[in-house]
Amino acid sequence: MAPGPRPYVLRIVKVAKKWEPRRRKLIINITFKVLPALTDRTVAVAEAFGMGVDREQVFPVYKSFCLELGLDDVIYITGPSGSGKSVLLHALKDALGPLAADMADVEVRHGVPIIDTIGKDVEEAIRLLTAVGLSDAITWLRTYDELSDGQKYRYRLAKLLEGGSRVWVCDEFCSTLDRDTAKVVAFNIQRLARKLKRGLIVATAHSDLFNDLRPSIYIVKGLGPDVSIHYYPNKPSGECSIAREITFCLASSDQERSEALRLVERWHYRGRRPPFKHVFVAKRGNRVVGAVLLSPPYVSCWGRSLLFKRVPGLRELNRWLYTASRVVLHPMYRGIGLGSRLLRAALMASDRPYVELVAVMARYNPFAEKAGMVKVGVKGPDPRLEEAVKALMALGLDDHLMASERYNMQFLSSLPEGGIRAVKEALSKLRNLGLFRSMPALRSMGYPSVGAWEEAVKRASLRELARLLATLASIRARKVYLIWRDPRLAPGRCPLDELLRPKWRELLLGGGLGHEQGEGPRS
Repeated sequence: MAPGPRPYVLRIVKVAKKWEPRRRKLIINITFKVLPALTDRTVAVAEAFGMGVDREQVFPVYKSFCLELGLDDVIYITGPSGSGKSVLLHALKDALGPLAADMADVEVRHGVPIIDTIGKDVEEAIRLLTAVGLSDAITWLRTYDELSDGQKYRYRLAKLLEGGSRVWVCDEFCSTLDRDTAKVVAFNIQRLARKLKRGLIVATAHSDLFNDLRPSIYIVKGLGPDVSIHYYPNKPSGECSIAREITFCLASSDQERSEALRLVERWHYRGRRPPFKHVFVAKRGNRVVGAVLLSPPYVSCWGRSLLFKRVPGLRELNRWLYTASRVVLHPMYRGIGLGSRLLRAALMASDRPYVELVAVMARYNPFAEKAGMVKVGVKGPDPRLEEAVKALMALGLDDHLMASERYNMQFLSSLPEGGIRAVKEALSKLRNLGLFRSMPALRSMGYPSVGAWEEAVKRASLRELARLLATLASIRARKVYLIWRDPRLAPGRCPLDELLRPKWRELLLGGGLGHEQGEGPRS
């Protein structure tokens, strides 16, 4: 449907021929013209107040308003409702033409998980969604309609990123969001715009977003033709205003630990809590909004053979190393740099000089490296696991859906008895402690024997097999192994230092690390 005539007269004088390389100067005149319809009541009002109803009324909204802007400016238009903010925003959008993309025009697919609605493949989809703070697997599997209002804003922003437009336009910006979420979204969108050299134009009646948007052009529109404009250096906001209210500490009470563990179970994609030694938390006031679990080291871990010349024994590992088994933030606080700050604070509070992290998310988001960890390697395909998956795929399994227990139950239920035996045979050949411990019958054994594993698989129910296949999908996923070594501890003061391969010894102990020579190892 073609748009109807505007209820106002717009005249823009363009003083420049090109947007680049120089800024462009616009002189804007906008007036509303009103001729009321003739009704008994309008005539009665006109007679009572001495007003004419036959003459067109002219109301100036912008009168020779001069604005100088570039394609990478962040423009914040604010003022009371009805003052003309949206009129100016759409006038600028028209002046920009095809260079601008309106968030309101983003096409949304309903009823489909958002991971399937963006990006040319799953890798690009995850990168786009992670860039706007939608960085957990639980959210990726939801449809657009199942997202919160704040998550919908972030998703639309991800779609704008995908489109590649030079200037993003957002009317009624964050108007329906609670103010905390609005500040997080504002910080996130300006940070991305400046990082990618994009322009941003937002209009809203809310005036509380200045510190998080850090506009280069700030326009305050009053009623009538009143308007003021302020220019600032086009520099990003260094820190979200919400982040300034966050503190970090070791959980010091049962209540803090319980709240942190509930957060882990609610928002980590694997749900369950692993064994842990320490709980480190991010707090806003008295509320826990993030948590890191420092756990006893895994019995075995593929990344250690890349890091050490000789893999340390369990006694050495339990003395000198932790595993950061969970790093979780409440979804509202993602995308503003808190993940790396939380992990960094937890590392510096550790009472062991080495902390390792194995994470899928580190492939897409360098939060751990920003926290000071060193990326050692990415786990490649395990031939034995791939051989088992290939045998399962021959039976009809879709390995892309294997992480879902629900899908696995559907697959297993469709198999004849011979097919179930073939699934059990393929699984029983595997030798992986993570798989062993996923079987309820083996969890109490510590280190189950191969015979016990084979017997447990043989007796497994369909539900147990479905869970086992989901565990196999998780173990098979490509993960990043990262390590942190306490820079406050002098080189050579920890026995694990001598076991490092030369490359990692140089990275972890060289370059001025360990300058406090008098400090000895800590227990």
